[in-house]
Amino acid sequence: MPITGLILGAVLGAVMQRGRFCVTGMLRDIFTRGTWRPFTALLIVISVHAIGLTALTSAGVITPEYSPFAPAVIVGAFIFGVSIVLAGGCASGTWYRAGEGLVGSWLALVGYALSAAAMKTGPLSGVNAWLGQFTVNQTTVPATFGLSPWWFVAGLGALTAYLAARFLQEEFTGPRPVALAQPLHRRPLHVYLAAVIIGIIGVIAWPLSAATGRNDGLGITTPSKNVANYIVTGDGSFLDWGALLVLGILGGALVAAKVSGEFRVRVPDARTSSRAVVGGIGMGVGASWAGGCTVGNGMVQTSLFTYQGWVALAFFAVGVGVAAKIWLKPSGRKTATGTYSTDESVDGRAAHPEATTTSVSAPAYAVAPVALKVREQQSAPAGPAEVAPGEYALDTLGAVCPFPLIEAVSAMDELRSGQTLVIDFDCTQATDAIPRWAAEAGHEVTEFRATGDAGWRIKVRKG
Repeated sequence: MPITGLILGAVLGAVMQRGRFCVTGMLRDIFTRGTWRPFTALLIVISVHAIGLTALTSAGVITPEYSPFAPAVIVGAFIFGVSIVLAGGCASGTWYRAGEGLVGSWLALVGYALSAAAMKTGPLSGVNAWLGQFTVNQTTVPATFGLSPWWFVAGLGALTAYLAARFLQEEFTGPRPVALAQPLHRRPLHVYLAAVIIGIIGVIAWPLSAATGRNDGLGITTPSKNVANYIVTGDGSFLDWGALLVLGILGGALVAAKVSGEFRVRVPDARTSSRAVVGGIGMGVGASWAGGCTVGNGMVQTSLFTYQGWVALAFFAVGVGVAAKIWLKPSGRKTATGTYSTDESVDGRAAHPEATTTSVSAPAYAVAPVALKVREQQSAPAGPAEVAPGEYALDTLGAVCPFPLIEAVSAMDELRSGQTLVIDFDCTQATDAIPRWAAEAGHEVTEFRATGDAGWRIKVRKG
């Protein structure tokens, strides 16, 4: 029944939201932080997928179809990789972040679904079909070498197990990031646990989807296109298993975010909004040319060991790397006044008034769209905005990930040892990224708390 897509999607959305699971961040961290720890979570998903799908295929439960490799995958994957950085998240990440209340993700989704519809069933479908006719007569790596796919499953599983064990050992023996003190139901899932669950969901998805006549597993691009087609035409046939899956991701993430106190409508500034729209359109075009997104290609096709999946994943990474080099850097703009006057975080400041500094001296440093200001003892009665001398405030409310971390790293370089950086942020992923950076860099977290729904403050003393 198609309703199983909605149910499974809701579980998937909740797990992704609680695990902060986004392939964009995993690829981005390779280039911006020089770490493969998050990317290992993606390898866990692929490995679990590979074990399950190979077993189901061997047992005759599912019959995957393998398409010849099309060179258009290279161009499409690169465009998609660049676009997900602009959009602020991959395909599945954009769906679940929309459930957290990020209006920028809604804008990206509109561009993504409409451009995918235009490429697959609309006026640009001819271009898509023309590019798809150029193929190489190769489908899967096991078929090329005449080997059982189980050899590749074993090799990938061994590599993944080694990397996961290594990073877990470093995590438990090295500096431990400070975690928020909160009830069990509000605590996030470890990203590796979330990866195992997502992999299992992906295995379950294929036979459930096939039972409705859709011979495929998890996917985001075509289902997103189908949602757009249904909204425009009202044709109920577009509400298939896949379309219900992505709608379920949105609903599941919304519930998870509400329960955990991480839901709040956050309206982006004009620059972030325009990037989200352009990124969303690029996602639809790129995924259509590549034959899938970071889920369809990066999780499913890779687990089937198709050339399409692994080549696409490689060029997703290249695109992310190029985009990160161009756009993901602190602005470093000096200002002549310490007054916060930008429009980026008006909504965030209204929701979190305690994050506002009432009186500010000449700034030590400032960046757009956030401002770093010297916090000094005020003559007013003691209150949330009154802090000791030597503390510097970095306001990143309204800034999407990874900018809170990027700006924090840049701002910390301006401080001397022993001085404190007070960071206000409302990016959910930064609740893990900022404390982890502080621990790895040898800084001390002296305070970490929620300031309201989807708002946090962390104080980091430079080591």
